[in-house]
Amino acid sequence: MDVKFKIATVSDIRGIVDLCNECFEEETKYEEAIELFQEYNDRNQIYIVGELNGKIIAHARIAVVPTIFKEMNTFAILNHVCVKPEYRKHHIATKMLEVVRSVCKNHNCTAMKLWSRNFRIPAHTCYKKFGFVPDDSTFFSIDI
Repeated sequence: MDVKFKIATVSDIRGIVDLCNECFEEETKYEEAIELFQEYNDRNQIYIVGELNGKIIAHARIAVVPTIFKEMNTFAILNHVCVKPEYRKHHIATKMLEVVRSVCKNHNCTAMKLWSRNFRIPAHTCYKKFGFVPDDSTFFSIDI
């Protein structure tokens, strides 16, 4: 499968929203996503898409987090990593993660952290095969 990966532009937002709404059972609206994409468009917010025959079938969001701390260095947090269900098991996620790793290296990241919901067990298998390991951290959140 000849999937082409690239950094997304505003013209890709509808395809990203459609894919993520399907994969994560979300209800993101196009207009809101386009507005936020344009508002937050900076070098540390990177959206990667995989296209096949002009349609977005894969996506990952990278948030580069530069720090002043030696132990932590600059790292990346990945989320909304997904492949359209009918294209899974073709190593598309692995190829996309290779592209993501390259982008992260170009941003001087020393580590990639991946946030994934607990119910996405098949995705976790893919991440582990790629080399991700669960660490001793717990992701805490609070609504504000």
